[in-house]
Amino acid sequence: MAKNAIQKIAMNAAENIPYDKLVLSQKNVRRIKDGLSIEQLAEDIGRRKLIQSLNVRPILDGEGEETGTFEVPAGGRRYLALGILIKQKRLAKNEPIPCVVNRRQETSAEEDSLAENLRRADLHPLDQFRAFKALSDQGLDPDEIGARFFVSPATVRQRLRLASVSPKLLELYEKDEIRLEQIMAFSISDDHARQEQVWERISGSHTQEPYYIRRLLTETTVRADDRRAIYVGAEAYEAAGGVILRDLFEQDSGGWFQDAALLEQLVFDRLKVDAEAIRAEGWKWVEAAISFPYGHTSGLRRIYAEAQELSAEEIERYDALKAEYDKLDADYAAAEDADQAIEAKLHQLGAELDAIDDRPQSHDPAQKTIAGVFVTLAANGKLQVDAGFVRSEDEPLTETGDGDEREEGDAEGETRSNGDDDGHGVVVNGKPVDDSSGDDGEDDGIKPLPDRLVFDLTAQRTLALRNALAGDVDIAFLAALHAFLLQIFYRFAPDTCLEISLKSGSFSQVDGLAETSWAKEIAERHEAWDRDLPDEADGLWDFLLGLDEASRKALFAHCVSLALNAVVEPWNRRPRALEHADVLGRSLQFDMVDAGWTPTVEFLGRLTKARILQAVREARGADSAQLIDHMKKDMMAREAARLLEGSNWLPEPLRLDVDEVADDAVDALAGEMPDEAALDSDAAELPAFLADDADPSSGEPVTDGDETDHLQAAE
Repeated sequence: MAKNAIQKIAMNAAENIPYDKLVLSQKNVRRIKDGLSIEQLAEDIGRRKLIQSLNVRPILDGEGEETGTFEVPAGGRRYLALGILIKQKRLAKNEPIPCVVNRRQETSAEEDSLAENLRRADLHPLDQFRAFKALSDQGLDPDEIGARFFVSPATVRQRLRLASVSPKLLELYEKDEIRLEQIMAFSISDDHARQEQVWERISGSHTQEPYYIRRLLTETTVRADDRRAIYVGAEAYEAAGGVILRDLFEQDSGGWFQDAALLEQLVFDRLKVDAEAIRAEGWKWVEAAISFPYGHTSGLRRIYAEAQELSAEEIERYDALKAEYDKLDADYAAAEDADQAIEAKLHQLGAELDAIDDRPQSHDPAQKTIAGVFVTLAANGKLQVDAGFVRSEDEPLTETGDGDEREEGDAEGETRSNGDDDGHGVVVNGKPVDDSSGDDGEDDGIKPLPDRLVFDLTAQRTLALRNALAGDVDIAFLAALHAFLLQIFYRFAPDTCLEISLKSGSFSQVDGLAETSWAKEIAERHEAWDRDLPDEADGLWDFLLGLDEASRKALFAHCVSLALNAVVEPWNRRPRALEHADVLGRSLQFDMVDAGWTPTVEFLGRLTKARILQAVREARGADSAQLIDHMKKDMMAREAARLLEGSNWLPEPLRLDVDEVADDAVDALAGEMPDEAALDSDAAELPAFLADDADPSSGEPVTDGDETDHLQAAE
């Protein structure tokens, strides 16, 4: 039996039909503008000609005969674009247009129009990336490619960057195993091996977000807004062979300097040049570094620059300008209407006066020969020059009597408890007293008093002075302030009879401490007082007598504050001192949150994962902690910092001690239980978990083994 013949498909014939024989069909289903505009399509056709035929149908007369005119149900946008070229006289109105003529009309015009639009598939993004790459390889720059395809040059550069990602990762993208956002993140680096290494690291984890990919690819780089990068500059870094990674898809603040070691070397090279230039100004020494630890100037005397004295002519000119300014200002204030000319003149005179007031300051050349300069980088990348520091070994030597000499122990506050001769003699009223054998004879005139008698007499005087000082609060306050200032601002100055020792820790081992707002405020306040105090200790007492009460108190508070030490040190147990720090904090109504402390990523990164989760749990609850408990530590720290932002959470060492009620509870749990009657009478005022003997978290009764949980709750 013969097989039935398969009906062969016959294609609609293609014809060239003059444009003026074509009309747009009203059966075209596209009604809303979308995608490339008609004008842009016309430009594209004008450049590369028509690359897709129109789909047309003959228009029939009443008897079913063709009229020679054709309607266009599919390809209407191309038809309209050709019309624009004709209006621009770039195309003849009877130009033959390639058309596919549907004479059989086995389907409706609406169906053909719909099929043309729905059956068309857009390019896969990867095909577009590769196509742009091919055009770039042919010699077209991004501007030209963008002009031809009506996209911005920035978009072309982005597509070219995506095409440069590791072929292995692009293959995974083609298989939908990597998202486009991830490919965009990988494009930040040109190192294919590093890209593949990062993907291998994260492919099996839960964290594959683009920001995490960017972080891993840039973890060994330096951000362009880092002070080192700003100081060196992108141009100098690239000239030295450095590469800057740029993110074409996200705001990157200038990118990342890829070679951190090269950048550091460039920083040191430039710092060396800048330091040598500063030393050439006459300083004895210059010490330069990217940053110095907090307290690096502790123990160094500071000398300050002073403005150059005005000459007689400059003083005369200043007085004339001031008089003219004051008169003009008074006249202007009395005038009813504003006068721009007078305002401009006042502005000019004010600028001239400011220029004189703000004239450059300079150090005494003689002082420079014993002083030095610290050169470092400010947070904004500018060179920060702190000049005028004198080291103890460079201090000028002064000739003094033996009685003015002090051993190092005395300078640090150590004193002798008796008047025995130790090789330096006895000092009375600043004058040395020679040793005596105790001989009462007066053969050769009056001999010095015996040491023991001198000691007894001066002990009596000391007690009498103590008693008198106790009766004058103002002078006692002034004497203590005087002693503090000698130790803080005048190195090893022995000019006080008060045996008061003030110690101030520098905590230089804590990284970044100098950059905190608290350190900066303390330094600014200290420098302001240092500038006001007299240069020599001899004039300090008279200076304090001349200060008003408010200034004395402010200066006293500054000195006392420098002695405060609430640092917990494993080798130096000071429980009572730390308890007093809490008392002091409560009296000041002090809180580290109000002071500006926040849990940073760097801080959280120093904790264990369990501690990080505990912090989030305390601040935001168990649900928030569960959101990050699967993450690796570095990612967990970053997300925890975001979750803790604004929560007012503090780690235990920064929290104030418990209040009085909680203190009583702690004492009770430690064994100092009050009697039952007292406990019952106070039960209404105690927290529920103490009054009811119940665990606050579980609601279960507390057994003897739960004392630790009680203590944590009280804290």
